[in-house]
Amino acid sequence: MFVITPAELEKRGRIRFPADKSFRSARYLTADDTMGFSYNENSVANGTDLIVWLKHHWEANYILSGEGEVTDLTNGRTWPLEPGVLYVVGPNDRHRLQFTKDERHLSIFWPPLRGNERFDEDGSYEASGPTPKTDRRMFVRHVNEMEAADQVTTSTNGQIRITHMLTEEVDTGFVLSEMRVCAGSEVRLSSERHHQANHVIGGSGDLTDISTGQTWELMPSMAYCVGPNDHYRLFASEALQILSISASAKNQ
Repeated sequence: MFVITPAELEKRGRIRFPADKSFRSARYLTADDTMGFSYNENSVANGTDLIVWLKHHWEANYILSGEGEVTDLTNGRTWPLEPGVLYVVGPNDRHRLQFTKDERHLSIFWPPLRGNERFDEDGSYEASGPTPKTDRRMFVRHVNEMEAADQVTTSTNGQIRITHMLTEEVDTGFVLSEMRVCAGSEVRLSSERHHQANHVIGGSGDLTDISTGQTWELMPSMAYCVGPNDHYRLFASEALQILSISASAKNQ
């Protein structure tokens, strides 16, 4: 198991800016980390307007803060972007992003990015693995709507609530869920059969590796990554909100 902090990313040169500083991308995991996916935490300035077409990847984007909209440029359909929205785009989806407030989101990629890619003139990254073959088109989900539809599981006597936002059946190359740990809860967990990245998006608490006793303080924009042999304890001093990502079974 290992922990990633923004300060560590800065030391490792994994935070990228364009020349005008309108965009900030913190590269938490890249292909070199061999987790089967990569992910970034991105910040975008108010007024940014760009066209993106990821011809070689699946990308899921979970909005953490800010506002804007995403438009499917094939059919003109538009969705609002706000905290809790997940929009997913693939090789068929040329789309437009417009932001009306400073915005921050998590971006997950499959195949995983190497971390040094730049957008080409079509708003695409070069291939970093086999290009997904799919007829599927972009789609949008909202964590609140999924909770209202009872697409939630609970565990450890209700101390944890998990919303399964992307499952194996969606076939984007990775699985994504939002986990909420109630304030004051102390729970023991393991990742069972897979490697998993967990990104803290709200709350505070601490993480303890049960085998070594090492403890880390958890706060927003920290991540902890665990594998099949890791058993750990979470304590939520404030309610914790965590995005959990793992590679699809066929990519492990």
